[in-house]
Amino acid sequence: MNMRNIAFLGNRSRGVRASGVAMLITGVLAISACAPSTSDSGNSSTSGAASDAKITLGVTAAPRSLDPAQLDGGTQAYVWGSIYDTLLYLDNDGKLQPNAAKEWKYSDDALTLTLTLRDDLKFSNGEPATSADVKATFERNKTTPGQQTDKFTSVESVEAPDEQTVIVKFATPDPAFLNNIATDAGVIADDKNLSDPNIATNPMGSGPYTLNTEKSVTGSSFVLDRREDYWNLDAYPFKTITVRVITDSTAIVNALKAGEIDTGQVQASAMPQFAGRPEFNHVQVKGASVSYLNLADRAGTKLKPLADVRVRQAINYAFDRKAMVEKILLGQGVPTAQQFNLNGDVYDESLDSTYSYDPDKARKLLAEAGFPNGFEISMPSTVMSTTFEPTLSQALGDIGIKVTWEPVPIQNATAAVAGANYPMYFFTVGSDVAPREVIRQLKGKTQNPFQWTSSEVDTLLKEANSEVDPEARNEKYKKLNEYVVKEALFAPLFFNSQNYVTSKDIAFLGNGKKNFPSIRTFDVKTD
Repeated sequence: MNMRNIAFLGNRSRGVRASGVAMLITGVLAISACAPSTSDSGNSSTSGAASDAKITLGVTAAPRSLDPAQLDGGTQAYVWGSIYDTLLYLDNDGKLQPNAAKEWKYSDDALTLTLTLRDDLKFSNGEPATSADVKATFERNKTTPGQQTDKFTSVESVEAPDEQTVIVKFATPDPAFLNNIATDAGVIADDKNLSDPNIATNPMGSGPYTLNTEKSVTGSSFVLDRREDYWNLDAYPFKTITVRVITDSTAIVNALKAGEIDTGQVQASAMPQFAGRPEFNHVQVKGASVSYLNLADRAGTKLKPLADVRVRQAINYAFDRKAMVEKILLGQGVPTAQQFNLNGDVYDESLDSTYSYDPDKARKLLAEAGFPNGFEISMPSTVMSTTFEPTLSQALGDIGIKVTWEPVPIQNATAAVAGANYPMYFFTVGSDVAPREVIRQLKGKTQNPFQWTSSEVDTLLKEANSEVDPEARNEKYKKLNEYVVKEALFAPLFFNSQNYVTSKDIAFLGNGKKNFPSIRTFDVKTD
């Protein structure tokens, strides 16, 4: 990378730059979760026993809706994930655990999933939660346009032969389904409540908390009261949870210092304000999200050069990833040539040396592909890209690719890339568990908007998706990861780190292996 641009960035206010990057990462995590697990507790926290403790969380975005069919991920899950039970649960090591479903089993061909529910599940009105409620919720998620529809594409039918048994039949194997029903696709709603017009703001759930509508202010503050009759009470030590929406990163810092909130995500430039202060705890999670250039038009339908793997590889050689982390992220990140979760089971450290910073090699590859003078491209300028645009333009310009940035309003950022309007674009997504990563990278609209595939991808996907043993499947995912990197379907740049600050009485248990927010990532600190 031509270092003129890095120098330019270095002359800017470090605080302003870090603030912009941190707001980007926090925003991504806000937009993009059994029986108690030992991995959910820390050495200096409680064992999960219920207490009278309270916690107030500062988040950057309110839930768009509490309707099961419209649930979003990110920090919004602190609210709906407390009201609803999910069938399974992802512990803090990213491992699937039983939750509302105490057992699950696939058929040998991975086309039938049998879930066995607990027999003591109850909605907050005291009525039992049964397989009929799961069936009704699933069928509505599948047919209602919204956030969950794509997660039920492979589902052919849902059966409820008795009150504790749910049988899901698939048209094709879907290994991401278990992880999906451990998060937003797996909530259980009362089938009699699904048609209630108030479900988006005051739903009936079987989870550990109820929404206190008298104390809550829609879009601003959500107060959740613990149900003392909940089946897994010991996993939830907080009697009351308050989720406050604070959209400004500086305001989150001020609220932490004033004791108005107990936890929040803090930008790197603000961390010195908490250093050496015993009234605060601090945890840095490396790899909370990943930033990359999506070389999306791999068939060359809108931009012919991207159909040539040499062009895509040339783009990967254009970036000095280490310098970007040091100068733009102020060291709060990890350079990478792959997208799979830095802390996950499929990440392969050896792949990160695939593309060293080598603009000469990049120009040579472009010439070999028939583009010795490079080419021009328009990319969307969004809230995610603005901080990085000068560096991206300079690096690509140095190998002959001229970039024009087209402003896109924040509310249209995702739709602009998902609609196959741009052959190439910068994006940031929260890191996830492997099965969801695979679907997102190769089938998701934001990462594969042109619905590109290849015979190699189809074969690798089929082999992995047909494997029901998680460890064996991860080995096949690693082969898929290697293919994605070598074929340069993307130009990954860096993993972003995230700082969590809590009051001294609160422990944050996250380690980056599972980045889906859950109130169970927090505990009461005892020392």
